[in-house]
Amino acid sequence: MTSRSLQEWLTSVEARHPNEIDLGLERISEVWSRIQTKIPEQLRKPKIITVAGTNGKGSCVAAMQAILLEHNYAVGSFTSPHFVRYNERININGEVASDRLIVDAFELIEDMRESISLTYFEINALASLLIFRQSQLDCVLLEVGLGGRLDAVNIVDADVAVLSSIDLDHQEWLGDSRLKIGIEKIGISRPGKPFIISEENLPDGLLEAIKNTQADYLRLGKNFKYEMNSSGDQFSAYLVTQGLVDSIKSLQTNDLLPKNIVTAIQALLSAEFDLSHNLIRKAVSNLSLTGRQQKLIYRGIPVLLDVAHNPAAARVLAGNVSQCSGAIYAVASVLSDKDWMGIVSELNDFIDEWFIAEISDNPRAADGQQLLEMVYTSDRKGVCYASIEEAFLQAIAGATSNDKVVVFGSFHTVSTVLAFIEREG
Repeated sequence: MTSRSLQEWLTSVEARHPNEIDLGLERISEVWSRIQTKIPEQLRKPKIITVAGTNGKGSCVAAMQAILLEHNYAVGSFTSPHFVRYNERININGEVASDRLIVDAFELIEDMRESISLTYFEINALASLLIFRQSQLDCVLLEVGLGGRLDAVNIVDADVAVLSSIDLDHQEWLGDSRLKIGIEKIGISRPGKPFIISEENLPDGLLEAIKNTQADYLRLGKNFKYEMNSSGDQFSAYLVTQGLVDSIKSLQTNDLLPKNIVTAIQALLSAEFDLSHNLIRKAVSNLSLTGRQQKLIYRGIPVLLDVAHNPAAARVLAGNVSQCSGAIYAVASVLSDKDWMGIVSELNDFIDEWFIAEISDNPRAADGQQLLEMVYTSDRKGVCYASIEEAFLQAIAGATSNDKVVVFGSFHTVSTVLAFIEREG
């Protein structure tokens, strides 16, 4: 029988399960148990670090991966969603997984699941765990897809858990308050294991819930911290290692939030990796992350791409664009469950013109005209375009080299522009 291509598999997987999101661990745990009977025991077990959070998960994972690779540790990372190619989700030693590896994993999952229905994300998570299990790795980094307690990656016990932030998002699944959302996210922690908490503003009641997990928690601002230098482009990290305080000076920010970088370093130290200050500095100075404060030049125009899709992330983005001297042109679109008015209110003071488009081929896409009406309500001018590509091109056409085109609102928005730039050159 001829093996299906990766794209054929993905098309099949996307169409199979009736729900895009179906939280719960029973089905995926059963399939994972079956898979483990078919693959050999690992010669060495890697440390597993699981990262949850409303914002900042991807930055934490990217920072940990960069630092580990700089130290020649073998590392696998699972992140989502992807920007251009599905393979981006599964990364081994800085390289995306091959089609062949992923297809082989899908084929075994298909054999083992039998009549059990799995969501797209659950199959993604199983494929990553299977590929990592068959690799000789020192560390596996797992980014939670949604929430934490009932997320697919939580079928494995983390040696270190990380909570990057807690803000309102996905309320229909996780709850309508920061406390409820936080309780879902702390479900990735394990009794007696390190739990690194980057969120400094914990909602009332969550600290007690964290204590009840019996995890060995460390809090940013309490147990570990960072301090910016006077110019704002470097910071010092003060960390806990084997019960002692260790400090690392002169770390570069690279437009990423220092809190995510220092949290990543603390997580690796808590996982007992042997790290060099100089190699940490080198890794951090070279750190860049697709779609997170990502800068590029297109047709001579500065472009900033960021996946900010909730008010908290928009607030961080606003801090960046507020430093720009020229005009700011916003290319944006969101999914219908996002707080668009909250996003607009965070950014509107800095945006000169909005270029709105509707996300194509997505039933969850917000109506472009309704998005535009909210922009008009906030006393700014804008136009709604038929596609994200057209909105981007129109923004580029109206900008000069002193201006900036800012693309944000969702992974879909950013990935569409990245794919367009890659295709058109």
